[in-house]
Amino acid sequence: MKKNNLAPTLPRGYLVVVAIILFAVVLNACAAPPPAASPAGESGTTESTAAPAQEPAIPTTLRVAMEAPVQLDPAFASSDSEIAILNAVYDYLVDVDENNRLQPRLATSVTASDDGLSYTVELQPGAAFHDGSPVTAADVIYTFDRLRDPEAGLPTADLYSNIVGVAAPDGADPATSKTVIFTLQEPDPFFQYNLSDNHALIVKAGTEDPSADFNGSGPFTVVSYSPEDRMDLAANDAYFVDGKPGVDTLEFIFFADQTAAVDALKGGQVDLAMRMATPLYLSLQNEPGIVTSSIPTNGFDLVRLRADREPGNDPRVIEAFKLATDRQAIFDTVTLGLGAVGSDSPIGPLYADYYSTDTPVPDRDVVRARELLADAGYADGLSLDLYVPESGDRVALAEVLQQQWQEAGINVDIKSIPESVYYGSDNPDQNWLGATLGITGWGSRPYPQFYLDVMLVCDAKWNESHFCDEEFDQLAATAGTTLDEQTRIQAYKDIQRILVERGPVIVPYFFAQLGAISNRFANFNMKAFAGRTDLAAITPAQ
Repeated sequence: MKKNNLAPTLPRGYLVVVAIILFAVVLNACAAPPPAASPAGESGTTESTAAPAQEPAIPTTLRVAMEAPVQLDPAFASSDSEIAILNAVYDYLVDVDENNRLQPRLATSVTASDDGLSYTVELQPGAAFHDGSPVTAADVIYTFDRLRDPEAGLPTADLYSNIVGVAAPDGADPATSKTVIFTLQEPDPFFQYNLSDNHALIVKAGTEDPSADFNGSGPFTVVSYSPEDRMDLAANDAYFVDGKPGVDTLEFIFFADQTAAVDALKGGQVDLAMRMATPLYLSLQNEPGIVTSSIPTNGFDLVRLRADREPGNDPRVIEAFKLATDRQAIFDTVTLGLGAVGSDSPIGPLYADYYSTDTPVPDRDVVRARELLADAGYADGLSLDLYVPESGDRVALAEVLQQQWQEAGINVDIKSIPESVYYGSDNPDQNWLGATLGITGWGSRPYPQFYLDVMLVCDAKWNESHFCDEEFDQLAATAGTTLDEQTRIQAYKDIQRILVERGPVIVPYFFAQLGAISNRFANFNMKAFAGRTDLAAITPAQ
């Protein structure tokens, strides 16, 4: 058996990520609160009678600005606000820290077999749900059997389709065992990262309504919840991690507007805001009492045209959209230079060993784009609705695309929708999986295979572009199963070539993650996927 203790050897590319993020964290740690104003003596007296300066009260409540959640069943949650809430209430088996390193959470260790086909997980001995019942193998089995059930309609079915069994050791009672064994059909070099997927929060076996029971094992317990207003949580005094949580109470205050959330941070009504449009972030950088944080990520905004229906089922139209797009101009205008320019693939430059520039995206060519549209039967232009979530810089991205595409005869009407509705609605006109043309924000993941398996192979659950390419699927299967690193690198290079040449997706940039917190707090280490930030680690500043 090979015991990795949650610390696998990472490709050299991850070291680049670590160095960049650590540098950003060090810069933010250097920000100090402003000095207290000196007390003024009362004029006209011969002896000062002014009261001594009062030390500011040590905060015991952390107030976080978030968009209102729509789906709080861990298996279906997707937005940052939903994941942030669930991450405070439940636990993952393993977590990924701000430097993309695997860290123990409910699992004390994960041991891989020599052939890579089984993983043995040992659970924390003191972990318990909020109702007092211990976390056992039965709960892990229940959670992952649900997540991988192809009949349940869950978005994780594809991600966990390689699992052929989750069980306690032979002869052990799952209801009391603290050991779980995962058996795989094929080797998966990224399996431990899959255990840390956003949806893989451990739910108590037999939970009737995961969207409302909130019986997790996490650092906070739910006290009250008003779906349109706020959620109040209290510290879980029985939490198995010493020193966590760092505050007595946690409040999620819901905002429908990013500007309102930033104004509330400036005004002291909230203490923390994450994920905001770049201009709003820049407005906070010299704000007294606020510490800003910006870290590079592999998160990206995906512009996609469905390839299974008109007009995207014509390769000429797909090429026209690509030629009508100026990615560098979008990067300069929308992100204001924070992040990196994209090249129509989710394999970005932070995956240094896997990122390839062998097949560059074509230069913008509006004339050629018009010719292609005319050849496809759209000589008078093409008109479509463009659906976009109201989060981050995505509306600004839509507006720039609208201007660029219009020059090529592509006319779009922007339909902006609240993020949680866009990702959670059953209405195909307001759903990221149903719209013909849309923009989707994909959060950063610590390894690139995730994106291929869940959004780009033919039968992927989240294949929003409905892209299906036999060569692509073969390469994705090779990259996701081979234990030979050079074979994987070549497969990823070929995958990037295919997406540039014929993929119905545009990745104009990889965004930086932006956040800001009151200087009354310390130990804020924002993660690339903001909702996974460890709020339990935040403490009052001393």
